[in-house]
Amino acid sequence: MFDVLVIGGGVSGMQCALVLGSAKEKPFAEGKKIGIILHQKTSHLQNALFNNVLGLPEGKTGAAILQEGQLHLQRMYPHVAQIEKEKVLEVSGEAGNFQIITNKNTYHSKLVVLALNYAKPLTIDGLDEFIAPHPRAAAKKDRIYLANNDHLVKDGLYACGTIAGWRSQFAIAAGSGAQVATDILTLWNDGNHTKVHDKI
Repeated sequence: MFDVLVIGGGVSGMQCALVLGSAKEKPFAEGKKIGIILHQKTSHLQNALFNNVLGLPEGKTGAAILQEGQLHLQRMYPHVAQIEKEKVLEVSGEAGNFQIITNKNTYHSKLVVLALNYAKPLTIDGLDEFIAPHPRAAAKKDRIYLANNDHLVKDGLYACGTIAGWRSQFAIAAGSGAQVATDILTLWNDGNHTKVHDKI
């Protein structure tokens, strides 16, 4: 049983996992089992080139970020389980007891974060009732999102990045993933607003 399982290894999912992992020294996060399913083949980062992101050198490719992000997470926060080469087929259940079925395994988690791209079709069963036209994408692109209230699709089930209805911009997706992580940390911290900063 995971305490939280992030589905998607793009910008928002990786940023969410990094912030969750960084709270390991906090008493409320001690012993929490965190995982991320790193299905990156469909990430829009695969073809991206960045010249306008604060903190990234110009010419940085999305493909490089996918690799570097995974290594960063592994190096800094090895307690975050990285699940590779599995595709999620179904998400079901309720807060405290979600079931995530992949093409290889079945996982259980108290909380789930959906960090997927906004392209059709969404091939994960159990989410159809939440699918709606994307509110911040050109209509001709025919993009979708999961209807949510401040990233919360339903109790215990979060969406971040473009699938949460945000625009496809690196900084926005990363911020959305960080927001969801801090919302989860706040939940674990008995509702006390929480963030994680490292200092020199």
